[in-house]
Amino acid sequence: MDPYRLGLVATRIHYFQLVARLGSIRQAALALNAAPSSISRVIKQLEDELGTPLFERIRQRLKLTSAGELMLYHARVSTAELNRAWSEINDLHGLHRGTVSVAVIESVARGLMPKALSDFWAKHPEITVDVKVMGSQQVCDAVAEGDCDLALTFDVRIPRNVRRIASVTLPLGVLALPGSRFAGRKELRLFDLAGERVIMSDASLMLGNSVEEAFSRSLVELNRRSRTNSIGLMVDMAKRGLGTVLQTRVGIEQEMAEGALMFVPLRDPKINPRRLMLLSRSAKEISDAATAFGTLLAQAIDGLQR
Repeated sequence: MDPYRLGLVATRIHYFQLVARLGSIRQAALALNAAPSSISRVIKQLEDELGTPLFERIRQRLKLTSAGELMLYHARVSTAELNRAWSEINDLHGLHRGTVSVAVIESVARGLMPKALSDFWAKHPEITVDVKVMGSQQVCDAVAEGDCDLALTFDVRIPRNVRRIASVTLPLGVLALPGSRFAGRKELRLFDLAGERVIMSDASLMLGNSVEEAFSRSLVELNRRSRTNSIGLMVDMAKRGLGTVLQTRVGIEQEMAEGALMFVPLRDPKINPRRLMLLSRSAKEISDAATAFGTLLAQAIDGLQR
């Protein structure tokens, strides 16, 4: 549920929250498909009425002042309460109506999420599920800030106001083409990748940090061919044999089912496995519909251990 679209949140508060999250009037204007001048004007009007600035500019970014921090806290509390009211009203209708909002990372959006949606809508066809694809930390923040009910992400620190309701530890591995020199292996070590042209994810993805740290702890020299923030592009490059891609098997379900790619796990003491976590808002803030979808997602995560 979007309280702003329902007219429950004032435009100026909506604009203020978006600018605070993005740290930029220009970025907020792009997200709203509005003119930056109109966003700036609304923020200025709010500051004039409050009699104090809400933002200060630091290194080309807008940072909240103390008054801005206070305003953002109460705005989030108010929005969370409106979302809770909406959820409780929908609960009066059981699981025949309602909206669930989920934030996921790209790899989850490529395989696990479509399957989960198919299974959920087979039982609850009238419930709306909104899915947002973000970076790992942004996914966690979306739940912490009350923007989403559920989140699926790798390797983040969980804030106190967020629950972890399911998790699974998954190894990193190589996405190998059938017939390639890695395809027949049951497992690999880091030294097996010596001389390979590795396609890396960049710092915006937690995966990139994991791989960089593993190579830095080993004596294997990293020969990086490409760096990208797109899991989909990495998978496509692996299918074309353009380099060695390191990833978990989350996000390559279709390619594995079709036989286009094989997953060969890396078993090496210098490389840490990754933890996929299902996060949720507090039990008091989550609707019956979100609880039902969270239960289904937890079952899907448990299935990854097999």
